[in-house]
Amino acid sequence: MNEEPTQDFPDRRSFEERVFARFDAVDSRLEKLESRSYDTKPIWERALKEILEARQDVIEVKSRVGVLESEVASMRTDYGAIRIEFEDLKRELIRQLSRRLDLVMENHGRSTRRYSRR
Repeated sequence: MNEEPTQDFPDRRSFEERVFARFDAVDSRLEKLESRSYDTKPIWERALKEILEARQDVIEVKSRVGVLESEVASMRTDYGAIRIEFEDLKRELIRQLSRRLDLVMENHGRSTRRYSRR
């Protein structure tokens, strides 16, 4: 073992006094932090309020989008039905026009033959 004496610290307080002094310093720092948190508390409260309002707005927008999606789906169904009906009417019109055109052409042919016999 070394015979040299341990070095004395410049602080002549006892170990317990130094430990308690450290605790006091930590307590002082904690108090400063707590006072700062009280200073920022209104800021956080406003931020939380705004976040909650924004969340409510998002919920409302989602609801409106859901309604719009339903309406668009309904319109697509209606459009499909109208398109089918239009195509059916178009085919029927073409069929009727073709039949009438055939009748006109048939009558025209009879008229032409009648005049050519004379």
